[in-house]
Amino acid sequence: MKKTVVVGGGAAGLMAAINAVDENTLVTVIEKNGKVARKLMITGKGRCNVTNNCDEQTLISNVPKNGRFLYSSFSRFSSRDTMNFFENCGVPLKTERGNRVFPVSDKAVDIVDALFNKAKKSGVIIQNGEVSKILCKDNRVYGVRLASGVDYYCDNVIIATGGMSYPVTGSTGDGYKFARDLGHTVTEIYPSLVPLVCHEGFCSSLSGLSLKNITASFYEEGKKKPVYEEMGELLFTHFGISGPLTLSASAHLRNMDKKKYYCLIDLKPALSETQLDKRLIRDFSEELNKDFSNSLDALLPKSLIPVIIKLSGISPKAKVHQITKEQRQSLISVIKGLKLHIIGARPIEEAIITGGGVSVKEINPNTMQSKLVKGLYFAGEVIDVDAYTGGFNLQIAFSTGYVAGISSKKKGEEL
Repeated sequence: MKKTVVVGGGAAGLMAAINAVDENTLVTVIEKNGKVARKLMITGKGRCNVTNNCDEQTLISNVPKNGRFLYSSFSRFSSRDTMNFFENCGVPLKTERGNRVFPVSDKAVDIVDALFNKAKKSGVIIQNGEVSKILCKDNRVYGVRLASGVDYYCDNVIIATGGMSYPVTGSTGDGYKFARDLGHTVTEIYPSLVPLVCHEGFCSSLSGLSLKNITASFYEEGKKKPVYEEMGELLFTHFGISGPLTLSASAHLRNMDKKKYYCLIDLKPALSETQLDKRLIRDFSEELNKDFSNSLDALLPKSLIPVIIKLSGISPKAKVHQITKEQRQSLISVIKGLKLHIIGARPIEEAIITGGGVSVKEINPNTMQSKLVKGLYFAGEVIDVDAYTGGFNLQIAFSTGYVAGISSKKKGEEL
């Protein structure tokens, strides 16, 4: 009987195992944690954003690096296939804003249980243990060695170890070492989908404030065109900013140790400067003797008002009827362009996804098999592909896992 070992029991590994097993193939998943899919349990704030309900082209367009490499994987196992898979496993799904797909229960554990139970019912063996080495001879894998010294001999190995983000879930970069040891190129590893650190001290005073339906534009210093711009939600933290907009933007802010970036937040994107000026004039006219510090309650979140007032340069004690056209313009400029200087990203341990990984040039996109080592396959975050928030990264895991699993069953796959 043919044997396949899957290293890593996360989303990609379990999907690979489920599709690698058949009546002629014994599949063993080796997971170093006590339980499988620990990272899945914390995705989507514990709700698990399973995928994005969109077409293949949209999936690719939401993978900023090496998206075209995934064309075959997305074609063979689309977001609709992912949705059908879980619903057939008894997990009803729902589509929310931004086409994000979640279990109706809003419980990530339902997704984890579905994968685990499907794997067990399919005959997959799930073994607790830590792989220390991939055994290879004459550019052909023949097994894995555990940290305990035990060797598992097999015909194929699928590496689905994840990246380096959230190491408490088991993602500690093991797959990169295995790949390098076997002659593969591993591109620079960096945090992607990660909160950003800002220079402005007022961020800490705004910690916990969530801004919704704002537009954030991220620029490289000296460049006129933003590297990323989108409307959505942004969250202030004690160190800077987080939230969906920030996480997606971080995927575009490369080489932050060498390049300087800043963010402009339009707090009222639905209003032009002229419309906002008319709104201010109307609000001010309702109580002409009101202090400026008390005049913005209907326009801005309460905790943000002192910051905006200070940046506008207008005295908080000024009466609104005294505020000049030029002062209103200064206020409008701040509201339509609150500036934050980005000085770095939070550590990779806090990133949702790891950027970089095994070079896609050395992986067959149609099979996920290594172009260098026969019988070696890759799936999920260990590969040099990463996407925006919204379910796209999990779809990468499921699609590449599916393709790696299916392909590993084929006889004599040539490099």
